[in-house]
Amino acid sequence: MKPILLAVPLLALAPAVAVAQGAQRAPAGEAIRISYTEETLPNGLKVIYHVDRSAPVAAVAVWYNVGSKHEAPGRTGFAHLFEHMMFKGSRNVPDGKHFALLEDAGARAGSDINGTTNTDRTNYFETVPSNQVELALWLESDRMGTLTETLTPEKLENQREVVKNERRQGVDNQPYGVWQERMLGRVFPAGHPYHHSVIGSMADLSAATPADVTNFFRTYYAPNNAVLVVAGDIDVAQVKGMVRKHFGDIRRGPAPPPLRSMTLPAVIGQGSREVIEDANAPAPAVYVGFRMPNARGPQGNAVQVLAAAISSRTGPLFQSLVRGQQVATGAGAFNFGFVDGADLMVVTATGKPGARPDSLEAALTAELDRMAAAITPAALDRVKANLRFSIINGLQTMGGFGGRADVLAEGYTFYRNPNWINTRLQAIQNVTPAQVQALIRERMGANNRATLVFVPKPRPAPTAMQVNR
Repeated sequence: MKPILLAVPLLALAPAVAVAQGAQRAPAGEAIRISYTEETLPNGLKVIYHVDRSAPVAAVAVWYNVGSKHEAPGRTGFAHLFEHMMFKGSRNVPDGKHFALLEDAGARAGSDINGTTNTDRTNYFETVPSNQVELALWLESDRMGTLTETLTPEKLENQREVVKNERRQGVDNQPYGVWQERMLGRVFPAGHPYHHSVIGSMADLSAATPADVTNFFRTYYAPNNAVLVVAGDIDVAQVKGMVRKHFGDIRRGPAPPPLRSMTLPAVIGQGSREVIEDANAPAPAVYVGFRMPNARGPQGNAVQVLAAAISSRTGPLFQSLVRGQQVATGAGAFNFGFVDGADLMVVTATGKPGARPDSLEAALTAELDRMAAAITPAALDRVKANLRFSIINGLQTMGGFGGRADVLAEGYTFYRNPNWINTRLQAIQNVTPAQVQALIRERMGANNRATLVFVPKPRPAPTAMQVNR
């Protein structure tokens, strides 16, 4: 099969990437090329191969087309819980051995081996010495094909408690920890697939049964609902044989059920505001959410550029609230990149201890109201250059977030097109000031804001006994 070619400006890349492709130093404007080939196995598994011999490493990435948006009401947190279950052993890999085998082969836990869940997908990855690529493929195939054979109530209970503890540490007992689920609940109405957070509720996690987990696996963890990427120092013909050997006999699963409706009005409506007393908060904070066009749509790149422009330390928020007025210790913005229905962009500011929350909110609101004048064409040019550099920088690695295996899998999972990465640099560059200004006018007004105001909860005065201690 003829390889698809990814063109990247040569001068933006480190020399190691040019060496990887056997390229010579080229004049400004000439591109180097990162090739890949693809195939689909009879069981529906999409497989993508990328060769780079600059270092003796290989990355294996598996993306499943399942995230928290696929969960049914009353079953929130299942996608994330199942990500944990995938490391609890399968037919030929005892509990605890997945990491151990890979670490013995030279991989590092965390940076080289991990799994993550978000609203739209679940991924697993390994980066190993290239002579150990078959080990990584075998481990991924064994759990794809046989995980439920070793699922026990004890394993489920163990990982349920791990996830609950993650929630306690990351949400319930963190300053401003509930902001994300409160914001999702206001921007996306009840019943919408993005209404709930990825980690789910304690009640739903407590209600999960082994049968629930098994059904979830059979529905979504099938080869026809996944993409496998192998990237790095590989011989494609040899690795194709390994893939067929380990994945070829895994049975195709049924077609997953269709998503519930993702359709939403363009704006949230007036008056979505909540004041939250937070016993963990050291200072007031304000979060303002905006319903934005989704990442898969024609305005998705403009949303990313707008969020980056607002979040920049040279941008209007930081310059005004932190450096100018000095009413905040931090200010920024980001978008989630949701691919269906609508995206969420959040602008936030954190005040000084003891500051008035209403003053912080008023200052932030005033900046939002004059955002159109503050985002200049020159500022957008700087932001687009930074975004393009970030993409290119990520492409210098095989595995991990933003690495070549990761973005090839992302392109197929979300766009059914691994060549999506081939369009990213130009797509960012093509965003115009007019497109960004239109987003500000249409999506950042008072009729499309969900506001959370965090107020530090007063601590009770110490008792006489506590004082005497």
